[in-house]
Amino acid sequence: MKDYVPPFTVTNNMLSYISSIMENLGRMDNYKNLNRMPILRKNNRIRSIHSSLAIEANSLSFEQVKDIINDKLVAGPKKEILEVKNAYRAYEMMDLINPYSVKDLKKVHGVMMNLLIEDSGKYRLGKEGVFDKDKYIFMAPGPEMVDQLIKNLFCWLKENKDSIHPLILSSVFHYEFLFIHPFSDGNGRMARLWQNVILGNWKELFFYMPLESQIKRYQDEYYQVIDICNHEGNSTLFIEFMLRMINESLNMLMDSSSKSIGIVNQNTRRLLDAMSDIPMSALEIMDELGIKSRETFRNTYLNPAIENGLVKLTIPDKPTSKNQKYYKE
Repeated sequence: MKDYVPPFTVTNNMLSYISSIMENLGRMDNYKNLNRMPILRKNNRIRSIHSSLAIEANSLSFEQVKDIINDKLVAGPKKEILEVKNAYRAYEMMDLINPYSVKDLKKVHGVMMNLLIEDSGKYRLGKEGVFDKDKYIFMAPGPEMVDQLIKNLFCWLKENKDSIHPLILSSVFHYEFLFIHPFSDGNGRMARLWQNVILGNWKELFFYMPLESQIKRYQDEYYQVIDICNHEGNSTLFIEFMLRMINESLNMLMDSSSKSIGIVNQNTRRLLDAMSDIPMSALEIMDELGIKSRETFRNTYLNPAIENGLVKLTIPDKPTSKNQKYYKE
């Protein structure tokens, strides 16, 4: 196993992308409010799930995926609705996954493909090829090789986690996993999720960054690069592609975070400034703010602050209680 070395070459393009990504990550320190914005984080996760499934031909819209995850009834193919529910459960496990554990890999695949295939959580027993729509890309290694190839890959991943930059390490894993194609279905969505797991264990921010959305935008190039790497026998071009996707995703996340944080800060700053250090009723807070409309107060000030964890309820089990009061977190 120690002799297993996935072939790739570190290029100037990679180093340039890594430098830009690290610079962007430094800027993201200004947006630590993300940790206090569960709505923004959840929406980003929904975008990840929607995009990753869309790459696999799931036809549900972002709003439909969002409604399914929020336990609302959606009219759509049962299989595609189940794909969304499974993927959400799998993504919710991300911060509990050991990225170097084959056992965890099988467990998450079992969740991701539950009731979608008979062998969820188990390696394939038949031959598999990779297709982009109707176009044949390549034939995966034989099923008798899968177990050892995955063990080799995870051993390499663990042995090099401190010597190879996580941005490169995770991208190599993504490509090699797709090449091995260990399961009868769900390999693409597992590869994309697992790259997030590796990166999220390095920087928590990656648990909330919808990298899959950027891959979806360049889906044709994604498959083309995989095809080229398969023919060239190394993952160099794929690593460069993924680093570009990560860098662009960070830029987009900074932009959306800045806008969302600005809106939340603008509305909640007045609310928090108006609240004292002891619990207050809605009427008391409204009086301090000079607001007479209950609807305006709740929709514009109170509810966004509660949803983002900035304000808590004294009686959380009975949100409409007449004795309800609110306090700053």
